[in-house]
Amino acid sequence: MNLLLLSNSTSPGRPFLAHAAVALADLAAAARPGAVAFVPYALADHDAYTARVRQTLGDLRRPVIGVHTGEPARIVAEAGIVFVGGGNTFRLAAALQHTGLLEVIRAAVGEGAAYLGSSAGTNVAAPSLRTTNDMPIVQPPTFETLGLVPFQINPHYLDPVPGDTHQGETREERIRQFHEESDVPVVGLREGTWLRRRGDELTLGGVAAGARLFRAGAPPTELASGVDVSFLLA
Repeated sequence: MNLLLLSNSTSPGRPFLAHAAVALADLAAAARPGAVAFVPYALADHDAYTARVRQTLGDLRRPVIGVHTGEPARIVAEAGIVFVGGGNTFRLAAALQHTGLLEVIRAAVGEGAAYLGSSAGTNVAAPSLRTTNDMPIVQPPTFETLGLVPFQINPHYLDPVPGDTHQGETREERIRQFHEESDVPVVGLREGTWLRRRGDELTLGGVAAGARLFRAGAPPTELASGVDVSFLLA
């Protein structure tokens, strides 16, 4: 598999996807020929979202086709890169399930298409959407997602802030509650970080802050940017 799973697509003071430009170029270089099939379902305005992505990805010299503009399954099946953008994960998962794209994307990635996900698009690369931060604004038929990696991901992970007066649960507490019901590892991706999968190799990239790994029955561990985390694919 050829995957790039971004915590976020925008960074303060930088253009859309600019923080991951080198990793994106590496992904595209290893992808099979074909267009970028952009999946805009996580946001309501599909046309505007696709136009933004088309402008951003011009340097890849591949046409960008919004899957909503034609036959979604055919566009994905013929693509060289499948880009699933961020927004609301519940809305995205519902659309992927209703259109039958879960199976089509899995098949395309298995046959050599690259997969680029950001935020919600990274959430759905995991087996389930159960570790998203999003509000369930729609109800998908199931919580099943793509399962391109065998562990869960929490994009936009935020560390607890000492002395914070907010009385809601921290991300760490929410993930701990997830592990009361499941033993699947969870990678908390801080902003500016990503996971890069090349076949059976998985590395953490991005900013020095890195990520946090949560496992049931164990304290969280820090993952430094650049570290090999291929053990998570076992």
